Amino acid sequence: MGTPDFAVESLRILIENKYNVVAVITAPDKPVGRGQKLGMSPVKEYLLENAPNIPILQPEKLKNSEFLEELRNYQADLQIVVAFRMLPEVVWMMPNLGTFNLHGSLLPQYRGAAPINWAIINGEIETGVTTFFLKQEIDTGSIIFQEKEPISFTDNVGDVYNRLMHKGARLVLKTVKSIELGNYPQEPQDESGEIHHAPKIFKETCQIDWNQPVKKVHDFIRGLSPYPVAWTILNEKTCRIYEARILELDSELPLFSVENTETNNQISTGAVGSYTTDGKKFLHFQCADGILIIKNLQLEGKKRMEIEEFLRGYRLVNSI
Repeated sequence: MGTPDFAVESLRILIENKYNVVAVITAPDKPVGRGQKLGMSPVKEYLLENAPNIPILQPEKLKNSEFLEELRNYQADLQIVVAFRMLPEVVWMMPNLGTFNLHGSLLPQYRGAAPINWAIINGEIETGVTTFFLKQEIDTGSIIFQEKEPISFTDNVGDVYNRLMHKGARLVLKTVKSIELGNYPQEPQDESGEIHHAPKIFKETCQIDWNQPVKKVHDFIRGLSPYPVAWTILNEKTCRIYEARILELDSELPLFSVENTETNNQISTGAVGSYTTDGKKFLHFQCADGILIIKNLQLEGKKRMEIEEFLRGYRLVNSI
């Protein structure tokens, strides 16, 4: 059971290792783009191209009696969930070997819909993948396996997503093999410490708060790039920021021609949220305790661009 690209890799590795995938459940086709043509999920696209004989189920409602009867008829021994929606108990209790999920974090940390985003937004230097058996409360079941993955200071969500997609697929395969042999751990999740959560992210909550420390703003941008993307208002237009970096005190990059103050490792060029630019090569935003260099952005009504290309075609008035 899965829908996006993240789920495709796990499906692929099971098929290539000759496991008997009796059916695949994915999201219904939905209208996309300006033409509103029906679009298929990445999982469905992969199946039609690579394994067209595997039945595809696309229920609107998972409690629908016809869907449940069809699912029972497949008599699956095991159900595997990768980036799908919440399952009702009647579904996840159906197989005799149970239902397990692949989650993009080291549970119990970052339970919820956006674990990779929130790990980066919170400045974590490590995350990972977990396989666990489903139970009634979301993301709380017994852990089967976990594998760690480092997060570098320059990683964005896309970078970590791709690495976890492949690492997660290998963990799914390891989990299936262990369940097949009847030799696998089931460890309860350790909830003794502080637990961070990963709720769904909405566009309204992606606005950059320049009053935050520069590192937190940098992590926020990384944690939302390339999707759903952090944004700010620039010249009264919405501007998406895809890439930025922190201006270091010993940087050779020029600052705009204003008096700069440096105290306690802080750099300042003006009021928090203001920006400076030479109109050719750089755009700097002032945060609470430092300056952020904008590297890649997309202004409302324009394409995504590197900063130099953007400044060649768009005149900015400094807001010092």
